[in-house]
Formats: sequence, C-alpha cells, structure tokens
Amino acid sequence: MSQRQAFLDRSVGEARGVVFLDGAPERLIIVREGDGALQVGARFAAKVRKVEPAFASAFLEFNDGQEGLLAFKPEYRPVEGQMLEVEVRSEPRLGKLATVRAIGAGEGKPRLLASAPSLIEQLEFHARDTKIIEGHPAREAADLAETEALEMVHALPGGGSLAIEPTRALVAIDVDLGERTGQDAKRITRQANLTALAVAARLLRLKGLGGIVIIDLVGRGHDGNALMAAARAAFSPDNPGVAIGPVGRFGTIELSIPRRGRAAREILLDDQGRVSELTLALRLVRMAQSEAQTNPGARLIAHAAPAVAQAAAPLVAQLNLTIGGRLSLSQQSAWRRDRLEVIEG
Repeated sequence: MSQRQAFLDRSVGEARGVVFLDGAPERLIIVREGDGALQVGARFAAKVRKVEPAFASAFLEFNDGQEGLLAFKPEYRPVEGQMLEVEVRSEPRLGKLATVRAIGAGEGKPRLLASAPSLIEQLEFHARDTKIIEGHPAREAADLAETEALEMVHALPGGGSLAIEPTRALVAIDVDLGERTGQDAKRITRQANLTALAVAARLLRLKGLGGIVIIDLVGRGHDGNALMAAARAAFSPDNPGVAIGPVGRFGTIELSIPRRGRAAREILLDDQGRVSELTLALRLVRMAQSEAQTNPGARLIAHAAPAVAQAAAPLVAQLNLTIGGRLSLSQQSAWRRDRLEVIEG
C-alpha cells in the first residue's frame, strides 16, 4: 500500500508544501507573498464581459482586473453584463486565462467571496491522516522536490530512464530501456513500461503538468490490458477528469489530465527558462536563515550577483526583523547569477 508524507517549509517570502509518495516527492505546492487570489478553489462574484457562442465560452471579469474563462452548455448560455458566482478550476498560466465553473447567479460587484484552501489544508487533503513535518527535514524535502521538479530526465527504478518535456501543445514523455539487461527481453520491456507509468504519474503531479500527455513506450507487442490497468491506477489521484486512450499502433499512450495549479517551471523559472532572480533570492535568504539558526549571535553576509541581491533586499530586511539585524547583503558583480554564499563577517 502506498505511503504518503507531508512536509511544510516556512521561510521569509515563501512557504513550500511537499507530499512524498513512497519516499519520493509527489507534489510541490509553492505559495509566495504577493500571490493573487485567483487560485484553485477560490470563489468569486464575477461579471460576464463577453460571450463567444461559437466557442461556447464566456470571458469573465474579476475585481482585480484579471479575467477568467467559463465554458458553458448551449442551454446555459450566460448574458453579457450578468453576474455569476464561480469557482476557479485552473489557475492562469503562460498565455492562458484561469478557467472557472459556474456555481449559480451572482449579485453586486465583482469581488472575492472565499479564498482558496490554505497550504496546510491542501497538504491535509493530499496526504490524509498524516502529521505535517516541519523544520529541517521539511526544508530538505522541499529543496529535493524543487530540484526534481525542474529536471528533464529521471532514472527509473531497476534501470532505464524517463524524459519529460513540456511543449506549448502537449507534454511528451519518452521511456528509455537504458542498461536493463536479461534474456527475456519481452519481460524486461513490460516491467520497464509498467514502472514508467507509475513514475510518470508521480512526476507529472510533482511538476504540475497536465493537458494532453503522450507517453512513448519501449518495445513492441504491448500487453494493452495490463498497461491500461497500470495507467488507471497510476493516474487515479488526478481524477476527476483523467481520460486515458488505448495503446496506439506506434507504441504510445495518450492521456488527458486536468490542469489545476501552475506548473513548477512557471513559478521557479523566468521567461528564458532560467531559474528566476526571485527564486534565487529566496534560496539565498533560506541559506541565511539556516545559518542564523546554526550560529545564533553571529553577524552574517549574504553574497550574490547584483540582480539576485536586488531581488533579495526586501527579503533580507524582513529576515533581519527576526534575527536582530545580523544579516547584510553584498553584491558581487563578477559572480554568476546562480552563485550564492552566506558567510560570517
């Protein structure tokens, strides 16, 4: 039976929740100061700004100037200017609006009616009947989850690898047999594919990826029934809304997985696909926080490249309120942007 653990890492400017499945990170939930209210589960009174009958969709206006998209059935077509009570089903992502579902008629002005579930509530939902672990183990778990969420190639238990590459249209997953050896090639490829389905499901949840997913299996002459049963079991935590197609003639499985929260890449990386200055600044401040706890009373200096130091400045000011102003910030113009260091000084 699968075992889950929940971790909560709190730091200045950010909280990270992590769920582990059988000893490996399965979910990474990042909440940063300044995140908007347009999150999964939040409820709004929203105004219908525009109706597109050809696409059976309506654009909704929220109180903060953001927009959402509502899909409707022809018999429930909304009217422009109408107020609706809606719940956020998926958060806005690069080039895409948030999607919502209608709950009923609304009234008054566009406004937030109920906030999304808290980070603790989300952890309790995904890892029921477990104690949430905090402190140093939680920080290690969150750092490990971040690292794995940003990797593209992942090792498979027993040998081989899994490559996950998100594109604008879909997520492509390639299964590689690697160094698995043995006389029974059919058994080896079968086991590799079954293992890959379980690992792929966990990693997609960790990365926050969804939409159309295509998994390129290894070998040929697949046991379609066994693979379909394994896929249904592996992706059951993503229900409702998962659709799984049969093994195709080219040895692929196609799935549709609901998108809900933002992908980890969109939170942690910048528009160029690099770890963002804010993410690096938060890492620097976590390093300083840990060092301040290890060496109480010591004066500390955090070194970073200029752009990262500038992003870290307000976070350092917040941290200093809790550690007695012992941390100073130093810009190192010759440093790579990903070089971070905290020393006594």
